[in-house]
Amino acid sequence: MTESGRDPFSQLLYPMLSPQPAAGEVLVMELSRAPVEKSAESNRLRAELLDEFGDEIVATAQEMAAAFQRGGRLLALGNGGSATSAADMVTEMLVPLDGARAVPALCLTNDIAVVTGIGNDVGFNDVFVRQIIALGRSDDVVLAVSTSGNSENLVRGLAEARRRCMSTIAICGYDGGRLAREQVSDHCFVVRSSSVHRIQEVQMTLYHLLTELVQRALEGDPACA
Repeated sequence: MTESGRDPFSQLLYPMLSPQPAAGEVLVMELSRAPVEKSAESNRLRAELLDEFGDEIVATAQEMAAAFQRGGRLLALGNGGSATSAADMVTEMLVPLDGARAVPALCLTNDIAVVTGIGNDVGFNDVFVRQIIALGRSDDVVLAVSTSGNSENLVRGLAEARRRCMSTIAICGYDGGRLAREQVSDHCFVVRSSSVHRIQEVQMTLYHLLTELVQRALEGDPACA
């Protein structure tokens, strides 16, 4: 046992339980400013996104609603944290709030047997292509979320969807990466930041906005029709 009454093994595993030096006033002030500064940066990026893409966002929602009225579905794609964003949007479509109309939607990362099977037998670069070939229909909307815009499997997935006459949407960060440069989507929305955290925060706002506008269009809101 040590003088503090804790054995060295416990101190190694749980250092946070040992006495810690008090944080200085300067550090406390920096920590208190950080959330405000980060929130302000996200809000600035949201405003820039709306300035650049506002009309296109509305038009995209209208096109999505029209596709869903024809019997189309949302197929969402993403890797890592972007996969959770894709799954979140799918959930919003399937289980809308306030009794709104549910939209058929699939997140193509959710079936782990399919994802690992394609990844193992064919290759991870085709993990979305193979599902789009098997599941996709002409009135479907394929939406890819990516922070970098450079994911090979997303580029291939959207390109395959376009070849099959599906509507395609990309939501990216940085400068849009390959998804923007190779023009594999009908609509490409870019959050122009190099911070993954800020990109994902603004992307979340964007896909929730798209979801809300789609629901309003399906309900016949003249502002969205």
